[in-house]
Amino acid sequence: MGIMGRRKNRKKPRGRGGAGQNRAESEAFLKKNRGKPGVVETASGLQYTIKDPGTGKSPDEWSTVEVNQRILLADGTVIKDTYHGTETDIFTIAEAIDGLKEGLPLMKEGGKFRFVVPHGLAWGKRGTGSRIGPYAALVFDIRLEKVS
Repeated sequence: MGIMGRRKNRKKPRGRGGAGQNRAESEAFLKKNRGKPGVVETASGLQYTIKDPGTGKSPDEWSTVEVNQRILLADGTVIKDTYHGTETDIFTIAEAIDGLKEGLPLMKEGGKFRFVVPHGLAWGKRGTGSRIGPYAALVFDIRLEKVS
């Protein structure tokens, strides 16, 4: 068997860097964000800032929510942005990542929050898709449009 036959199929890491680099960047980002005015950190490590408290009803873990959201990596790379499109995202909180399961019930309809989600409350060491690498902290700018 030649050299080519012995090579392992190596996948490139998702996201901008490898797991170690992503983890270090995410931890540094969370530490820096923690010191910003208005940032609240929960016991789980979820960080949030209330941009607009809203006045409507709050969802519970079984609610279906309609949101506009901008999802970013810690370096500012935009993963998704529904604010500039014609469609919102609709999903049940029970299907969301842990950080949003914890954060969305803090909101009221019409409210706008920024959630900074550590990797342990997002996709953890595995990442997801081609753009969210392992150990990636994520930023969600969310406006809660409707609760049902």
